[in-house]
Amino acid sequence: MKKTPFYKFMQDNGAKFVDFAGWEMPISFGSIIEEHNQVRNSGGLFDVSHMGRVKFSGRHARRFLERLLTRRISNMKEGQCRYSLVCNEDGNVLDDVLIYKFEDYWMLVVNASNREKLLKHFDDVKGDLVVKIDDQTESTAMVAVQGPKVMEMIGQFSKEVPSLKRYGFCQKNLLILKMTISRTGYTGEDGVEVILGANMANMAVKLLLKDKGDDAAVKPCGLGARDTLRMEAGMPLYGHELDEETNPFEAGLDFAVSLDKDIDEMGEKFIGQEALKKVKAEGLKKTLVGLKIDGKRTPRQGMTVKNGAGELGIVTSGCASPTLGCPIAMAYVKPGTVGAGDKVIVELGSAEIEAEVVALPFYKAEKK
Repeated sequence: MKKTPFYKFMQDNGAKFVDFAGWEMPISFGSIIEEHNQVRNSGGLFDVSHMGRVKFSGRHARRFLERLLTRRISNMKEGQCRYSLVCNEDGNVLDDVLIYKFEDYWMLVVNASNREKLLKHFDDVKGDLVVKIDDQTESTAMVAVQGPKVMEMIGQFSKEVPSLKRYGFCQKNLLILKMTISRTGYTGEDGVEVILGANMANMAVKLLLKDKGDDAAVKPCGLGARDTLRMEAGMPLYGHELDEETNPFEAGLDFAVSLDKDIDEMGEKFIGQEALKKVKAEGLKKTLVGLKIDGKRTPRQGMTVKNGAGELGIVTSGCASPTLGCPIAMAYVKPGTVGAGDKVIVELGSAEIEAEVVALPFYKAEKK
């Protein structure tokens, strides 16, 4: 398995490791619930170096990315990120990504489990376009620092970062550290994601975690807490809410699709655009909902959701929510069959539990 540049630091701090998409990644440092609450109440640092980071440059880089991505990017300004999707010709999701606009190049952050698939897809899409594709995943490192006290901490050594708008980024030089810092994340909390050279990783993490002890504002956290945090925030995970059998509209990601992007002067039709226009006209086959459960039994991916009228759909993700104090789940159901407040049944093997349909997200951080 591959190891990230932060591996030794995480190991020295008591991380328990698991295999994630071929990377040895920290799942927790003790208690997933404590790490979850640490992020909701103060701040947590996650090693996310397993995420793919791919640089695009050259004369046709913008055109290539317009064809590749569902969202309009030609109107992006330098220092701006956007959440977007990569679809196949059927309009179903190959991955959900973040696109960064630099002065003379672009960077795409992709899911670790989809990196190899996407690199091949990029070559297929490239055709005769003049674009250089540089996979920088293993020459760089990436951390996410998330939580309501993170910006206050970062403000101790940068005035610019706390002033960034959401989905904005800047490049900073701190001592000999050159970093790209974006106000983005996957927890439902404010915070940043930091990309830097692999050889600078340990210096950076020691700086970010310089405060030790129980009262430290930011503590290391694992992927277990990252998953429960994103679930409470109603954020999709590839392989659960997103896959090659699901389109963006079914996942509630309409905002990330620009069906008219080809009519602009600099516009390009994206892969899957015609299929998604047809979906928009004909309607959805499934829709994503939240489920809240009384009791202690937690639904898991693949479990059936039903009511008195019959089978409605399946669970995509589930966890015991530390913030809400009860089990929660996301599920795809047939459109128009249930709404917020309705009761449904989830089949847990030989047992059944009642769940209430609720709007997503389950949790939303207070705006400051």
